[in-house]
Amino acid sequence: MARDQIDMTPIETRDELVAWFEAGNKPKSQFRAGTEHEKFAFTLDGHRPVPYAGPRGIRALLEGMQHLLGWEPIMEGDNIIGMFDVTGGGAISLEPGGQFELSGAPYDNVHQTNAELTAHLAQIREVAKPLGIGFLGIGMTPDWTRKDMPVMPKGRYKIMTNYMPKVGTLGLDMMYRTCTVQTNLDFSSEADMVKKLRVALALQPIGTALFANSPFTEGKPNGYVSFRSYIWTDTDNQRAGMLPFAFEDGMGFERYVDYALDVPMYFIKRGDTYLDVSGQSFRDLFNGKLPGAPGERATISDWANHVSTIFPEVRLKRYLEMRGSDSGPWRRLPSLTAYWIGLLYDDEALDAAWELVKDWSETDRQKLREEVPRRGFRTTVQQTNVFTLAKQTLMLAHKGLERRKRLDQNGRDETRYLRPLEEIIAQGVTPAEAMLEKFRGEWKASVAPIYTEYMY
Repeated sequence: MARDQIDMTPIETRDELVAWFEAGNKPKSQFRAGTEHEKFAFTLDGHRPVPYAGPRGIRALLEGMQHLLGWEPIMEGDNIIGMFDVTGGGAISLEPGGQFELSGAPYDNVHQTNAELTAHLAQIREVAKPLGIGFLGIGMTPDWTRKDMPVMPKGRYKIMTNYMPKVGTLGLDMMYRTCTVQTNLDFSSEADMVKKLRVALALQPIGTALFANSPFTEGKPNGYVSFRSYIWTDTDNQRAGMLPFAFEDGMGFERYVDYALDVPMYFIKRGDTYLDVSGQSFRDLFNGKLPGAPGERATISDWANHVSTIFPEVRLKRYLEMRGSDSGPWRRLPSLTAYWIGLLYDDEALDAAWELVKDWSETDRQKLREEVPRRGFRTTVQQTNVFTLAKQTLMLAHKGLERRKRLDQNGRDETRYLRPLEEIIAQGVTPAEAMLEKFRGEWKASVAPIYTEYMY
């Protein structure tokens, strides 16, 4: 999760909110990709969640990482809750249940992303091993209950924890028991943003299927290939979903601003204090009439923080975030970035991807969103199954990456990072189904082997 923005410039007009998004426009030569991934920390002894406090807790892990990297700590009161690289690199932050997140730096190519990831995992192992901590790459904790999960000392999460049960039944599971991998990509103009947003939204369920990796809840199969994805359908539907309006005529930054203005807020931050304004309207804050904070006026910070608490399958900030995929083994993490760069950063691939999805109706897209978490590759849209679409889009991404010609020092292009996905296609089943096969076979109906086989 992004660290809170600090820009207390008051907002006077709606145009300034639109301009905030427009400031994301970049020439194609400056396009970058950032990768974010979350992982569960667990005790090597007993495979239990890791608490925040104590000599072998999350706090000790963060302090060790900060000492190793020399990054600037992010504090909340007396607690370290993350850190960032002041030279414009990445950041490390905590999700509500202690999931450890690397928000990677924006890079030119996947080779750099892969190097960053490899370095991060080596660094974190160095600090975690003496503490008896391991890390798990999976979409949902395979056996811990909600009650088992520790709570991180972050003000925004306290507000969200209180609010979630009012707006859905699975929001606390989303917060405390899931992990995702995301990639963030740029756009060059409003029209480019709209085209990429539409393609990415339509194809997000394909990304969900390719990365589906959360088939267990509390030690048993849950009936889904991506339970993490299913959880989002009943977390808070006012701020999640497939953004049907994005496909309507007139879509642009203004239309997204109007959508965001109507998404209820969680909090505003004044100094170091989070004010709970959950369920209240940004429009009221904008007009200085917010019941929870009378007389307060909206600032640029408030807007940036509010936009970061909206959770559609693809989120618009000053870049686009692909949010549909489960976290997984380290080899698969750069694959997500390679897949979306190949599809969205090459004009020919983007055009071909749009041809694939442009005739889908809102009902078609919603059907994919609802059925893929359970049925994975077997889901169909207009007589085509998701397996075929995964295969087709992977080929498009492969060609897109070939044409980009970003070579590493050994002369290899970025297509090598698609290999884990191509292996999934070759096997013909989602990662979750491969895991379920092991559960029914060599694992003898136990999820315990996950902690060794899927550990980073």
